[in-house]
Amino acid sequence: MQTKIEKIDSSSALAVKIIESQQDQSLDFLSFREKLSFANISHPDKKKEWATARFAIHDALKALEVPYPGFFKDEHGKSQAMNGQGFVSLTHTFGFAGAIFHRELPVGIDMDLVREKILKIGFRFLDPAELEFLEKDPFHYTMAWSAKESIFKCQGKRGVSFRENILLEPFEVNAMKIKGRIRGTDFADHHYTVDVRRLENVILTYTIW
Repeated sequence: MQTKIEKIDSSSALAVKIIESQQDQSLDFLSFREKLSFANISHPDKKKEWATARFAIHDALKALEVPYPGFFKDEHGKSQAMNGQGFVSLTHTFGFAGAIFHRELPVGIDMDLVREKILKIGFRFLDPAELEFLEKDPFHYTMAWSAKESIFKCQGKRGVSFRENILLEPFEVNAMKIKGRIRGTDFADHHYTVDVRRLENVILTYTIW
């Protein structure tokens, strides 16, 4: 089931896992609150996504030798550790779920399946300046979307528009890092460096701020 565990440095790690049946996997490490949340998920695919993301963060924490504290979503929809220590971000897409943890700094992670239809909706999340440098390539557009998603999740507050408030610097379709910033909000001039990975036909991005 394990796909990838990456210890980024002594304070941070990420893990990505294939979404599949969890029947032979123990969820005993979950907090009581999380077990209730899991029990209340009725759709079988949603249950698998939710559980696999928890297995991913469990593996990332294990790589750092950090005990699993349990997690909950705050009023902005961002996952928080129940013991108030460290920063976490979770994600899932078709076939994969992932997580990143840092002991001291905010993080954001995202995964997206590359699809042709993203070319038709680029105007909804891209600034005109970004549309100028991006190739008409679904990989390039997906990288931009995912990078903005990671930045959005890292800053952790609602009300930030991908098109209006998150601006990416020009990058190539084979780039391993993307630079961007938030503008026009209370988080203006927050600058981010987003790391990029490819997993089959999936783009994975993450940022540590």
